[in-house]
This record gives sequence, structure tokens and C-alpha cells, in this order.
Amino acid sequence: MGFSIALIIFSLLLMLLVLMHKGKGGGLSDMFGGGMASSVGGSSVAERNLDRITIVIGVLWFACIIVLGILMKTNS
Repeated sequence: MGFSIALIIFSLLLMLLVLMHKGKGGGLSDMFGGGMASSVGGSSVAERNLDRITIVIGVLWFACIIVLGILMKTNS
């Protein structure tokens, strides 16, 4: 039960984070300072942090799916 709730929460967070990424024409990350890219690096700190958070939430989402699969297999 707890992993199912965690999976729902991680799924919603992952959707939100993916929508915040900047695409070809900009994204929702511009609202949080992502539009001010530095001239040296090419990618702003906000965008890099958004990438890192998205990766962590994606790994946690994947881990929840694996644990739920194992739990379902052992319970049946």
C-alpha cells in the first residue's frame, strides 16, 4: 500500500518536473530563473538543478515499480 502511494506521488512529481523543462521555445523553468542562461556555460544553474532533481525522482519512480513488481510476485 505504501509503495503504491509513493508511486502515485513520484509519478505526479515526474510529470510536473518534465513539464518544467525548457524545450525548443522555452519552458516553465523560465518562471524560476531558467531563462537567464549564462553566456559561458550555456545552461543555467536552475536548469541543471532541475535536471538533477528529475533524474533522482525518475530513479525513485523506477525503484518503486521494481519493488511493487517483486511484492506482487511474492504475494501470489
